[in-house]
Amino acid sequence: MTEDIKPSCCSTSRAQSTSPASTVQSLAFEGRLASKSADKEPSGESSASAKLPSLEQMIYLPGGTFLMGTDDQEGFPQDGEGPVRSVTIDPFYIDPCAVSNAEFAAFVEATGYRTEAERFGWSFVFHLFVSEQTAAQVQQVAQRTPWWWNVEGADWAHPEGPDSSIADRLDHPVIHISWNDAQAYCSWAGKRLPTEAEWEYAARGGLEQKRYPWGDLLKPGSEHLCNIWQGKFPDKNNQSDGYAGTAPVRSFPPNGYGLYNVSGNVWEWCADWFNPTWHVKASPVNPKGPAQGTSRVMRGGSYLCHKSYCNRYRVAARSSNTPDSSSGNMGFRCAADAKS
Repeated sequence: MTEDIKPSCCSTSRAQSTSPASTVQSLAFEGRLASKSADKEPSGESSASAKLPSLEQMIYLPGGTFLMGTDDQEGFPQDGEGPVRSVTIDPFYIDPCAVSNAEFAAFVEATGYRTEAERFGWSFVFHLFVSEQTAAQVQQVAQRTPWWWNVEGADWAHPEGPDSSIADRLDHPVIHISWNDAQAYCSWAGKRLPTEAEWEYAARGGLEQKRYPWGDLLKPGSEHLCNIWQGKFPDKNNQSDGYAGTAPVRSFPPNGYGLYNVSGNVWEWCADWFNPTWHVKASPVNPKGPAQGTSRVMRGGSYLCHKSYCNRYRVAARSSNTPDSSSGNMGFRCAADAKS
């Protein structure tokens, strides 16, 4: 059963059927974007020598009761964003940033771990990031979201295919990460994925029922506060926020709790199985999602989200994907239990 697997336009799933290479040639898009960010000062780690993560670098949140979900007219009721309800969670720790390429490289170096994209031999890459040489080899695209191309050799270390690298993106979030990959990293780091309730509590940054981590206006004072699609999706991105693809993990101002990029940049995996109605009758105290399912919760949206297609960069927005799926806009951040 896969009826709850409904990837948004800016994500895709290994469960999706694919179309043949002729579809690639028929896409009349306006040209390819640079796979890297626009000129910006690099931030964060500058090499793959990141140390084993520690709780000292995490943000302690005291927990408590907050209003989760939304009945916003801009929301997607079919995703289970509503109703607004009071939810209580225990204290916990959460990382200020998504896991970076440098941090994931340290994990791979220490353990020899191979991601699912590496084991499958391919991952989904957004069409505008694929070089002409790699595009010539593409045989399949996602049927419902044909801007996602099945690129052989695409993985966390080669985000756009075998002719790409992360050498100048070590401070960017790691991508092409499945839920299972994220779990493996968390286990090594002595952490865990946040529950969906923890993620939303943290993303709201202490604000009540605001649309974004900073308030209700997307661009207060015409200032860009997150990395999302600017232009006509999916063929023209004017990069007015400074980025075509991922941005460094400490880009843009943090929210009230000190978390960076909880709107846009990359989708972030949560621990929970996804279900659009489970929470309606579930306990409001430390909810952890249903006991089983076919897809896992993702939160935060990505650099591909655009209001015309997928305004899931709102803090209450939800999406999901199969635990083995990966793409060029899927990453994660870690959480940890607070010692009592």
